[in-house]
Amino acid sequence: MIDDLIRPARPEDAPAVVALRTVVHPYLVRGVESTRRMIAEPPPGEDWTAWVAESAGQVVGWGSAYRNSQTSEPDVGEISTLHVHPAHRGRGVGTALLAAALGHLRAIGARRVLTWAQPGSLPFARRHGFKPSREVRYSALELRPAPLMPELPPGVRLLPAGEVDPRRLHRVDAESSLDEPGDVPTDAMGYDIWHYEIWDNPGLDREASTVAEVDGTPTAISLVIRDGDRMWSGYTGTVPAYRGRGLARLAKQAALHRAAESGIRIAYTSNDEANAPMLAVNARLGYRPVASQWSCLRELN
Repeated sequence: MIDDLIRPARPEDAPAVVALRTVVHPYLVRGVESTRRMIAEPPPGEDWTAWVAESAGQVVGWGSAYRNSQTSEPDVGEISTLHVHPAHRGRGVGTALLAAALGHLRAIGARRVLTWAQPGSLPFARRHGFKPSREVRYSALELRPAPLMPELPPGVRLLPAGEVDPRRLHRVDAESSLDEPGDVPTDAMGYDIWHYEIWDNPGLDREASTVAEVDGTPTAISLVIRDGDRMWSGYTGTVPAYRGRGLARLAKQAALHRAAESGIRIAYTSNDEANAPMLAVNARLGYRPVASQWSCLRELN
């Protein structure tokens, strides 16, 4: 029985989970230490739980489910993009992982569920009651040669994130993400969960991550989450009052330059297809599309 192979994830599963992710979703970046920490010390206030699927002692599947604590909408649960090794698909692994995740979300009182699926997995999602909602574009940028540091207008400074008070960074992140396109608003991002997911993330590169200051006020950020010579743009945004000045592009270009100088060879990012401003920034920086996913929604009875 496939169900017998599904078990709660353990910290020592982290290397196998990361190896599986590299096969299934090579454009996602979360290293072994970040994955191990998430399993061993789940995010606060989210009732986060993960499972793996084993076959002959090998991890062939992964999934996690949790309460969305960063939105004002009540009772929203999320399921991370399921990972099933291509050689083990069509055997019920994904169905068993999904059943475990939905059972957990019911137990914690979720009424609405959000997940993501690759285009080829949309029939699977529909069979399980999910409706595709929004398309997300994944893009990549080779960092050889390294992007140049941008020229700055008067009054603007670009600082490594490590030189800025994290509470000021949280304010920029929280304010700039209020109108980010998505199925639910990101309008309740508390400092504790931000500190866990961003500031204390073992993969956060505080030297490459960049903050744009205007006359001494932090106004835009571009975060770098790295795993060896690969990186993920954790978030890039500008507080509304300072938009229209190109600050997000300046911060991101500087972050990419610093990342390349420290040995990162490729950068990945994702954007909702409705997020025209950031898609334009990424196109200008040279990113190219490499994959897509769809957000999918369903109600829980």
